[in-house]
Amino acid sequence: MPSQNATDSTTRPHAGRVGVFDVVRGFSVVSMVAFHFCYDLKFITGIPLEWFAPPLQDIWRASISWTFLFVAGCMCALSRDNLKRGLVYSAFALAVFVVTTAAGVDTPISFGIIFCMAASTLLEWVLERIGCSPNGYVAAAALFAAFLLTLGVPRGHVGIGPLNVMLPQELYATDWFSWLGLPGPHFFSGDYYPLIPYTLMYLTGVAIGRTWHESGYPAWAYEVSFAPLSFVGRHALLIYALHQPILLVLASLF
Repeated sequence: MPSQNATDSTTRPHAGRVGVFDVVRGFSVVSMVAFHFCYDLKFITGIPLEWFAPPLQDIWRASISWTFLFVAGCMCALSRDNLKRGLVYSAFALAVFVVTTAAGVDTPISFGIIFCMAASTLLEWVLERIGCSPNGYVAAAALFAAFLLTLGVPRGHVGIGPLNVMLPQELYATDWFSWLGLPGPHFFSGDYYPLIPYTLMYLTGVAIGRTWHESGYPAWAYEVSFAPLSFVGRHALLIYALHQPILLVLASLF
């Protein structure tokens, strides 16, 4: 019969920082910086990067944003205060909107990914308070399926492939519900991640994260480390704030 110590060497429910999240998030930040540099070179500086186009561009963008949202959702179970965390994201999203509007270099960012993380974190805080926070693999699978089915909602349809159903155009008659995923005729944004569908990806992470947190993370999840990516992952918000002005200066050199 294995001893308690042997069990603890395999899984540890609460043993400090989960290193794998920092590494994954750090890798996604590096990928984001590279993506934005390519964007600046092509669409702002005017350098013809023929390969930076759909479908590669769309797949690359999704790999970054989906990972950000999933990991942010997983972190809810590890956060001491999701209300404070959500408010910090909110302040940051507002700052991004103000700065990108004032700069006038590209399309201002309204309801971008930081907004989505803010709203989703605050929603999860409410769900947690009323005892309705998603938990378990079944909930995660259902939320992810709903995410895939509603990916097209901002473009006017719901479903996958031949099962797509067009939504009534009346839903998109006003800009007031653009934050939800129903962009109006005059809405525009340089980075658009509305609650539908992207909060569903965030909540998928919440369900997985709470399951892992309760059952205990494997020891390797704590021990995974690659110093450069771990550092970037721990300072993701700061790098997000600073990287675009630096990239614009670098792109101008070309």
